[in-house]
Amino acid sequence: MTRREIRDSAFKIIYEKLLRDDSLEDLYEMAEEVEEITLNEKVKEIVEGVTEHSCELDDIISNFSKTRGFSRIAKINIAILRIAVYEILYDDKTPVNAAINEAVLLSETYSFKEDTSFVNGVLSAFEKTLPKLEETPEHA
Repeated sequence: MTRREIRDSAFKIIYEKLLRDDSLEDLYEMAEEVEEITLNEKVKEIVEGVTEHSCELDDIISNFSKTRGFSRIAKINIAILRIAVYEILYDDKTPVNAAINEAVLLSETYSFKEDTSFVNGVLSAFEKTLPKLEETPEHA
């Protein structure tokens, strides 16, 4: 299973969680019944990480959403943004630019065209505030 497929399945569960008041276990059971959602430990890791840190992720999204208040952001975009911000903050294996690119791809697949620009703008603004990796001096 590719990282993109993992992220796509996690996105679908996270989005469903935003729409329903079901427990994660109930959502996992439903996901197992749906052929287009693959459920494995990596998918659960993203879903549970995003769920555990949702308040922090939402605060970051709110701070960097210059054109929409959080309550006016479509739930589908909240799910996409939560995954990207979570990966940027908590997944050392996912480079920042990859997390942003994957969020844009999810948005192109599932959101409206103008939402893709919004998602990219929020994440790009957030990226600018992150500490840059220090470059190692070259050997003389």
